[in-house]
Amino acid sequence: MLESSVSKREKTRWTKARRCLLISMLLLMMGTLLNLRSWPLHSWIKSLTVRLYDNKTTQVESLQTSSTLEYFVEYPHKYDFILDEPKRCQQERPFLVLMVPVTPHNREARDIIRRTWGTQTTVLGQTVRHFFLLGLSNEGDGTKHPEPEVLQESQRHHDILQSNFLDSYKNLTIKTMVMLEWLSAQCSIATFAMKVDSDIFLNVHNLVDMLLKAPHYLYMTGLIVRDAEVLRDHDSKWFMPVTVFPESTYPPYAMGLGYVFSLDLPARILEASTHVKAVYIEDVYVGLCLRHLGIVLTDPPRDGLFVTGVPFIISNCYWTSVITTILENSEQLLKVWETYQTQVQAKC
Repeated sequence: MLESSVSKREKTRWTKARRCLLISMLLLMMGTLLNLRSWPLHSWIKSLTVRLYDNKTTQVESLQTSSTLEYFVEYPHKYDFILDEPKRCQQERPFLVLMVPVTPHNREARDIIRRTWGTQTTVLGQTVRHFFLLGLSNEGDGTKHPEPEVLQESQRHHDILQSNFLDSYKNLTIKTMVMLEWLSAQCSIATFAMKVDSDIFLNVHNLVDMLLKAPHYLYMTGLIVRDAEVLRDHDSKWFMPVTVFPESTYPPYAMGLGYVFSLDLPARILEASTHVKAVYIEDVYVGLCLRHLGIVLTDPPRDGLFVTGVPFIISNCYWTSVITTILENSEQLLKVWETYQTQVQAKC
């Protein structure tokens, strides 16, 4: 016990001595640093601190960048057309051009449209034309030429435009902007154009009737969405992080199922795209560009013209009363078209 007590006292004295020595050395160093700020050690410590902070900041910024890049798309960018119809608008001088984004492999959807509302080429005395807009099926094969089947289809129908971007959901904004490029460069002679999805019933007669009364400048209409909440749920198809779009609601935009616009707008929207970073939700991005331009969207002349889905209960003259309705798939369009034709004959 005695030996143990002595040992403890000796250890305590040694600990106190070491503590005093350490404090003295720290005070000496601090005094030296305060009085000799040019001492290399001061510079080294400062440099080390800055490097550690910068490295941490760079790592955080890099993490944020990698986590947000997927919500932007590569636009503006130089995309080229590998299938084009550069002379049709100049030769045919359409009043209305219908632009249908569709994937390269979806030949069935294109053929169904060609058999249904795509047959409406002269409506109320106005020339109407349609074009299908395609990207590339594969990203990494370096393809610069259309697939043989698509090329053959183009040579037969002369209604396909194909550009060299990857055709995917995340690239729908690119697809829309390429569409606007083509309209601005090759079809500005038209009065109106409409972007319309391939799974849509389109009443071309009602559309032309509406446009004959519409302004020819600074005009876009469709199903207008206002004060749409920005979705922050990671599981949502339309998730948008705060780092990409910090506002809680989107500016007004026309839903991408089908919106129509005057042909002075493509060039204006393309110019705005050089100032507004392109996000992957295409209709929202068009709305952002219009806000940048200070252009206000126009509501349709009445409710019920642009419909998001077939109502549970519909009237006997429903299909002759609307302009667009989203269908379950392209195949449904064939049945709906037959019903529409019957309603037209019945003078609904």
